[in-house]
Amino acid sequence: MGLEKSLLLFSLLVLVLGWVQPSLGRKPSVQDFKRQHMDPGSPPNSRPTYCNQMMKRRGMTKGSCKRVNTFLHESWAKVQAICSQRQMTCKTSSKKNCHKSSSPLHITECRLKGSSKYPKCDYTTTNSQKHIIIACEGNPLVPVHYDASV
Repeated sequence: MGLEKSLLLFSLLVLVLGWVQPSLGRKPSVQDFKRQHMDPGSPPNSRPTYCNQMMKRRGMTKGSCKRVNTFLHESWAKVQAICSQRQMTCKTSSKKNCHKSSSPLHITECRLKGSSKYPKCDYTTTNSQKHIIIACEGNPLVPVHYDASV
């Protein structure tokens, strides 16, 4: 009977870890990058509510307000091509897998307003054209982390 209980507990442990573990210490993914940063069908505009709507729609106001996020208004092919451009050390970490765009891209920067508190996340919307720095991983290299704009 003791062996059966042990096997049952071990099976349950494997099941639980298989379900929970992917979210713990998970590596950044292409899907996360696309959800958080890509908005190719939407040209930059001056709607002040753009960030409030997009941050909520893309799930970045669940549980807390994400402080800063940047949306890219370019095609996926153009953003992915940055992974083959100039490699550099990332600005937000010491990793060396970042790449800087060779030309400015259309972006929208969303910043949480100082007085804003969860659950009422309120953002400023700023449209511009800037060079971006992204981290790329895999083979072939694909964007997995938005590092900075310059």
